[in-house]
Amino acid sequence: MNTKKFKKLICDGNEAVAIIAHKTNEVCAIYPITPSSPMGEHAELYSSKGQKNIWNNIPRIVELQSEGGAAGTVHGSLQAGALTTTFTASQGLLLMIPNMYKIAGELLPCVIHVAARTIATHALSIFGDHSDVMACRQTGFSMLFGGSVQEAHDFALISQVATLKTRVPFLNIFDGFRTSHEISKIDCIPDDIIKAMMPEDKVMEHRKRSLDPDHPVLRGTTQNPDVFFQAREAANLFHDKVPGIVQETMDEFYEHTGRKYNLFDYIGHPEAERVIIVMGSAEGPVKETLDVMVAQGEKVGVILIRLFKPFSISAFVEKLPKTVKKIAVLDRTKEPGSVGDPLYLDIVAALVESGREMPVVVAGRYGLSSKEFTPAMVKGIYDELLNKKPKNHFTIGINDDVTFTSLYYDPKFDIKATTINCMFYGLGSDGTVGANKNSIKIIGETTDNYVQGYFVYDSKKAGAQTISHLRFGPDPINSTYLIDKADFIASHKFNFIEKFNMIADLKHGGTFLLNSPYSKEDIWEKLPIQIQQGIIEKEAKFYVIDASRVAQEANLGKRANTILQTCFFAISGILPKDEAIEKIKNAIVKSYSHKGEKVVKMNFNAVDKSLENLQLVDYPKVATSETSMLSAMRNAPDGFVTEVLEKILAGFGDELP
Repeated sequence: MNTKKFKKLICDGNEAVAIIAHKTNEVCAIYPITPSSPMGEHAELYSSKGQKNIWNNIPRIVELQSEGGAAGTVHGSLQAGALTTTFTASQGLLLMIPNMYKIAGELLPCVIHVAARTIATHALSIFGDHSDVMACRQTGFSMLFGGSVQEAHDFALISQVATLKTRVPFLNIFDGFRTSHEISKIDCIPDDIIKAMMPEDKVMEHRKRSLDPDHPVLRGTTQNPDVFFQAREAANLFHDKVPGIVQETMDEFYEHTGRKYNLFDYIGHPEAERVIIVMGSAEGPVKETLDVMVAQGEKVGVILIRLFKPFSISAFVEKLPKTVKKIAVLDRTKEPGSVGDPLYLDIVAALVESGREMPVVVAGRYGLSSKEFTPAMVKGIYDELLNKKPKNHFTIGINDDVTFTSLYYDPKFDIKATTINCMFYGLGSDGTVGANKNSIKIIGETTDNYVQGYFVYDSKKAGAQTISHLRFGPDPINSTYLIDKADFIASHKFNFIEKFNMIADLKHGGTFLLNSPYSKEDIWEKLPIQIQQGIIEKEAKFYVIDASRVAQEANLGKRANTILQTCFFAISGILPKDEAIEKIKNAIVKSYSHKGEKVVKMNFNAVDKSLENLQLVDYPKVATSETSMLSAMRNAPDGFVTEVLEKILAGFGDELP
């Protein structure tokens, strides 16, 4: 096993995948669709800068006019013998399905990288679940699921090697937004490992199969009933070999990197009686829950599915503890009218065909459209499996008062995280998210901490509220869900205190930073009574700064993000103050040097002025305000507007049944 030191890279899932895709392909046919667009953008940027793949060529990036065009280009390019890829999600992936049938039917090796996203049904959603990739089960593509930024990066290479060795095309799948847009510190795979793993003989075989007038072949014919069926079954041998070859590739990857993967990975008590089966980013909260429950002596475990298609019954059964009595299979998609959702049906069929004594198997649905999936919900599922007859076809994370499918769970269940958690409220395009991305990189690059950055955007984009969730700590971070208890909360917009009770999410003794036009002497009376009560009850450290005024005086207009970022480092103590300021200035040079020295100096000046204007508020121990928080909607008519829309605008949509 290789124990070499890897270059640490702080990036999101899209960038982690694009790096490998660009290094291992010659053509990228692209078309943008949220949340996969950045993969194509990164690939285009690399080529425009002259970055080469491992064969010393600059990959050709072709932007089409639709995803159907991108898939057609991939198909044609593969027939010409070029290594070709594309990136997509949601309806974009659905538009590729006709070409995917052809690519798989003709045994053309390629990988399509998918930031899995909700398919529009009763409404459109730009957020993540597995409904798009589950619509591709019949195409003949193999399906590999990663659950973290590191896994998305690693599986991009494993799938590329496996597709060349098997001739069966692959979907490299990771969850839209939760993985595609999460910033994390990863071990970057160096070129020498990529080259060592790349099967050059199979690359040459792919080239030799290209359509060539000097070596004519018959391909893409029409067939009649006399021969179509036989030819369709003739591909069985190729698909049958996929699981074995993927496992061999994973084993080879382990030799090079020390990162061990299997087709199915089991974590938990060796004699588990209750097991959850899941794939994708849900693995994080399940791992965290198991750490607590197994330590308490509970016989529970999880099977993480990596290779979903082709499904290897033998590899699955080998990982399932002999002691298991009850299984909950979790799907992140909904198939109305089906006996069950896809993963559940496959697990039941696999157990029946394995000949094992049948445990109790129930189906559950979670996380549609990026709905939160937390350790408390995982605990709720394990608790449900204690019942003599656990609820089947349940949902978790919502209150279903229509068909009563939902499970109860205790939201107070705690996993004792070792991370420092921070939340920043801003407005779309006000620079808050950009500043926090810089902060994560500064912390990740200057300390040994693991880091995680996740940014909640409203789908209305610019001008709507953004909340940045930052975690960092000494241990690997598996928390693929939003922060609900923060050590540090900042409001970069003053009037948010009138609408959002941010203090509700602050830990006892935590720190609250407010961008305020009022000084430390005047601010207390300007706060709504709920905010005052929260600050007093939590014994919070309360700071104010008129960052907007400091920005104006530094000629930065309305962009106060750098000033507030400086205050965060100064009062959080994550880095020594002088070191933090030096790193912020380095980040400013990186971000703004192309705009000229004058802009850089203005930002430097703003950083220096930040600490002079930061004020600690010495507040009374009694709430004295005569104002209350404003309703999200004023003078709203009764009914749907107050009962539904008002709650959504106030940020309580998750509580609606």
